[in-house]
Amino acid sequence: MKKLFAAIAAMALTAVCAISTTACDAGNTIYVNTNAFFAPFEYYDGDEIKGVDIDIMNMVGEKLGKKVIFENTEFGPIIDNVQSGKRYDCGAAGITITEERAEKVAFSTPYYTAKQYVVFAGDTLSVSGTTTGGGEYVLWESLAGMKIGVQTDTTGDIYVTDEINATEESDDYDFTGTLYGTGATVTRYDNAQIAIDALGTIDAVVIDELPAKYMVSHNENLHCYALYYDAETATEEDYAICVTKGNDELLNAINEVLKELGSVGVQKLVAKHLGLA
Repeated sequence: MKKLFAAIAAMALTAVCAISTTACDAGNTIYVNTNAFFAPFEYYDGDEIKGVDIDIMNMVGEKLGKKVIFENTEFGPIIDNVQSGKRYDCGAAGITITEERAEKVAFSTPYYTAKQYVVFAGDTLSVSGTTTGGGEYVLWESLAGMKIGVQTDTTGDIYVTDEINATEESDDYDFTGTLYGTGATVTRYDNAQIAIDALGTIDAVVIDELPAKYMVSHNENLHCYALYYDAETATEEDYAICVTKGNDELLNAINEVLKELGSVGVQKLVAKHLGLA
């Protein structure tokens, strides 16, 4: 009879694990929410998710002696998913630190600084100028009247929406409102690749620097340049990995890995996933 009860208990535990893996191995597994259409930080290689963030989190798993599981979703819900802590321990998806997001989740130390870029086909846009460092850029005002694509809930979405909707009463009108009243429109897409595929229906796509360069490198008809407000002012932002508040063990391990990598190590990962190493 005892053996029968033991067998029933084991079957019940197996059933519970099948229903909710997080309930059975949460202590030994790190569940990472990502959006796998943001190369080189995360992308699909066949059925496998790879990328800079994936490598970083696998290093964290090794440091803690835990298995790391990545799950792809749309970008928009990632912060809320991690905040709840019900399914995911952290989010790694080229996530920019913002004050609003920091109210919901804990952020690691920044590991990459990016600019907003505009992607377009053919001769839709022309270069506006060259920075003192020799980089070519396009001014935001060049997007006046255009149909602009963005990935939903990304900083590209935030920037473009602010540019279109800002008024002179806005607190930061000095650097927003360039597209206000020009007839420019924004169209949101679930991921950056879908936005790029829509070029022709829309005029341009505003996304982060490295995904822009990655996609352009795979299509000879596409071009991309940094977006500047003027010759000295770009749209810079810092990426970090977000963690459910209170999970200090995981946050500390992520920060240790990032410190060990340093900027040189992160750049090597970027080069690797861009196919440059």
